[in-house]
Amino acid sequence: MALVTAGVLVLDCAEPEKLAEFYKELLEGELTDASANLVQIQGADGVRLAFRRDVNATPPSWPRPENSLQAHLEFLVEDLDEAERRVVGLGGRPIETRDAAGPYEERGYADPAGHSFTLRLNPTRAPKQG
Repeated sequence: MALVTAGVLVLDCAEPEKLAEFYKELLEGELTDASANLVQIQGADGVRLAFRRDVNATPPSWPRPENSLQAHLEFLVEDLDEAERRVVGLGGRPIETRDAAGPYEERGYADPAGHSFTLRLNPTRAPKQG
């Protein structure tokens, strides 16, 4: 039997209920647990996130060096424009960044509490020929 049965990424924020609602809607998920200081959700694809109350939380300042990015979320999407409309409609905002290096088309955003995340185009894979 595995010692660790699941992993959960926890984001610190001043208002965990509001941030959990943002990600629950974005990931079309469900609330799985809530207490006074921690709210957990599970996305439709199984990803687990939790939001811990920290009344002194300050948003990361990425890409500026002070209070810089320490971790970020990345979500694969089929349509970047549609996903962006959903993020902005839920209260997220685009982050100005330089063109991303590498083979993937992606866009950076901040959630309502300032945590950064990336939407990356999920490349369609054609069936192997021959």
